[in-house]
Amino acid sequence: MAKLLFIDDDSEVLGINMKYMKNVGFEVLGSDKADLGIKIAKSKKPDCIILDIMMPEMDGYDVALKIREFSDAPIIFLTGRSSEEDKLKGLMLGGDDYIVKPYSLKELKVRIDVVLRRISKVSANDKGSTNIVEYGKVRINRVEHKVYFDEDEVILTNREYEALIFLIENPDRTVTFEEIGKKIFGQYLDTDRQTIMVIMSRLRKKMKVSEQFSNMIETVWGKGYKFISDLNEKVNARKKQH
Repeated sequence: MAKLLFIDDDSEVLGINMKYMKNVGFEVLGSDKADLGIKIAKSKKPDCIILDIMMPEMDGYDVALKIREFSDAPIIFLTGRSSEEDKLKGLMLGGDDYIVKPYSLKELKVRIDVVLRRISKVSANDKGSTNIVEYGKVRINRVEHKVYFDEDEVILTNREYEALIFLIENPDRTVTFEEIGKKIFGQYLDTDRQTIMVIMSRLRKKMKVSEQFSNMIETVWGKGYKFISDLNEKVNARKKQH
């Protein structure tokens, strides 16, 4: 049984969402306080967090930032804001989905099912793979879904992790936007390109703990991205060109 955490300062909406999800088979936790919600997320380790953005003490974006310091559980934002800028901000801060109010409870359940199914699928695929993947000082534990650089953990969201693993599984070739979209979303629409660019930008920003780590992902303009498995070979090739 998957465990959900709802964080919403509107106690009436919070109660309705929690009751519905309990009735359809989820274990449900909830908080109408942002700071308490963060504590629950840390102690109870929910499988998915459903987070309202417009809260008085601390908005959902700030809550997501704090949660991402210790958890990679998928986050679904609930909001009345529908602009593209707001959606991209949510994704940049580690969100996995973004639902604009008003929404139906059935739609919310479907969105939750989708992110949980995607995570479950990634876990199943990883079980059949080498548990530890290493490139120089980069180490990826595919069982725990954790990435380390020089023994320090690099906290990634699920989509960032999926994108990184997919690139690593296809080293030294251009992986297109369409391929990445189908891998992490299950399908690809032209409008997904911007979302993929946001995910990759966020991933590369986190990889800047080291120039070596950051340079492992190369942008292929207009097409997609490439994972460079041997940076020394790349440097030597550039030297020969000059």
